[in-house]
Amino acid sequence: MTQDVLATFPAIEIKKNESLSHYTHTKTGGPADYVAFPKSIDEAKALIQYADDVQLPVTVIGNASNLIVKDGGIRGLTIILTRMNQIHVTGNQVTAEAGAALIDATKAACAGSLTGLEFAAGIPGSVGGAIFMNAGAYDGEISTVVESVTVLTAAGQLKTLTNADLDFGYRHSTVQDYHDTVVTATFTLQPGDQTKIQARMDELNALRASKQPLEWPSCGSVFKRPKGHFTGKLIHDAGLQGHRIGGAEVSKKHAGFIINVDHATATDYMNMIHYIQKIVFEKFGVHLQTEVRIIGDDVDA
Repeated sequence: MTQDVLATFPAIEIKKNESLSHYTHTKTGGPADYVAFPKSIDEAKALIQYADDVQLPVTVIGNASNLIVKDGGIRGLTIILTRMNQIHVTGNQVTAEAGAALIDATKAACAGSLTGLEFAAGIPGSVGGAIFMNAGAYDGEISTVVESVTVLTAAGQLKTLTNADLDFGYRHSTVQDYHDTVVTATFTLQPGDQTKIQARMDELNALRASKQPLEWPSCGSVFKRPKGHFTGKLIHDAGLQGHRIGGAEVSKKHAGFIINVDHATATDYMNMIHYIQKIVFEKFGVHLQTEVRIIGDDVDA
């Protein structure tokens, strides 16, 4: 089957039995049967339609920043969208391909003197990933600025969704429910003062650097914020900062982060997540739900 995919798409870079640890921000993850890197919507569409025709499982990944791929890897075709990264500014709108870094979209908005995306200046994910999970930070969420999104359905058909269609919630959009693949997103912003926009972005990035362990591999915020609580404080008060399982450690700088300090595996991450959930529930009666997307097979699967 792999050879069929390679022969069918000679113009698209496709890697066989490729370790996804090369792409995840945790530097962990097992092998994908094969990984494709489309450079355009047409290429992504062709790949998804082909996979649908031959009943090949498809997994789509953006910047892999808030993602854990299990050590057993991913079967079928994994599509990484980071080469679909064009960004255009027209009037008060920024339109970006799904693989574009969200940070680059904020820079483009600033260059166009458009305000509204400053909150996302330090979020390390892709535009598609930001839509997928309604990414947010510093009292801002993607849902507040999205005008429309173009997606590919599981059958490879293009469809445009409005903000209302996406039914945004806390770290949720309908893209998660229907297994659509975001290919472009358009943000509607407001005219602003470029100097003030840049100053706000600089301020938030400095704040992020002072509070988060950006110098270590991690998957960003691991858990959703439970109602009435702060996740980091719960983990801190549980005495878990600095706790290590294998090469994974609860950050001493920000308890909401699990960092890869010594060749951690995805299994180390999973064991740490479960341990944190267990201890926090035992001490405070609070169920921590994961924000990070966890995909792939266990090693023995």
